[in-house]
Amino acid sequence: MLIDWFTVLAQTVNFLILVWLLKRYLYQPILDAIDAREQRIASELADAAEKQQLAGQARDDYQQKNSEFEQQRDALLRQATAAAETERQRLLAQVRTAAEDLARKNQLSVKREQHLQSQKLSRLVQTQVMTITRKTLTVLANQALESAIVAVFVKQLGQLQDEAKSSFKQSLFKAKNSALVRSAFALQDTEQSMIQQAVNHCFSAQVQLRFVTSDQSIAGIELSAEGQLIAWTIESCLDALEKHIADRLASSAPVSLTAQETTP
Repeated sequence: MLIDWFTVLAQTVNFLILVWLLKRYLYQPILDAIDAREQRIASELADAAEKQQLAGQARDDYQQKNSEFEQQRDALLRQATAAAETERQRLLAQVRTAAEDLARKNQLSVKREQHLQSQKLSRLVQTQVMTITRKTLTVLANQALESAIVAVFVKQLGQLQDEAKSSFKQSLFKAKNSALVRSAFALQDTEQSMIQQAVNHCFSAQVQLRFVTSDQSIAGIELSAEGQLIAWTIESCLDALEKHIADRLASSAPVSLTAQETTP
């Protein structure tokens, strides 16, 4: 069998041309498309990784700022509580001094007069001292004292007895979780926020508070709902002290008179 070399050569050339055409117009575009897709996927993965890293940084920054805020809030609360306790001790010391002065005056009066006249005079002195004390505290009362009282009030809410807490919670339920906060001075936003958080935590509810001011009290905070009242005021402390002094005078004056008369 004879080989037609011309035909073989022509077929070889045709095959080479076909291979070149396939590579130029079919395989190369497919390879280019695959490379472009791989590059796009790699770019999207890199972009996603960058966004994830940024989100992680933002989360870490938020957690750090939140932690710093908590620390600052706790420090401010401790400072306010300490200031309120110092102020309370100072006021109580003043009241004790006034009460001790009153007791000494009463003992001198008992020596000079009969018991009935002595008690009458003692009650008059007591009333005057308490009136002066109230006027003095009214003059001394200011926004700084009110801020300290806010901290004391928040602390007392946290120590509220279960019975009192349950009773006031029923009043909140009747009032549809709304209550009135009355103070002698206008409270700042931070102080209102402290009271709001303390009330919500104490009664495990989202309570709608309405803040008002009143000039009927020297200084203090009152929380009321449906006739129920939770309060810490200097006025109430003075009233309790005045009643205590009156009771002591009524019960101890005769004994003091007898003791002084029998003293050699």
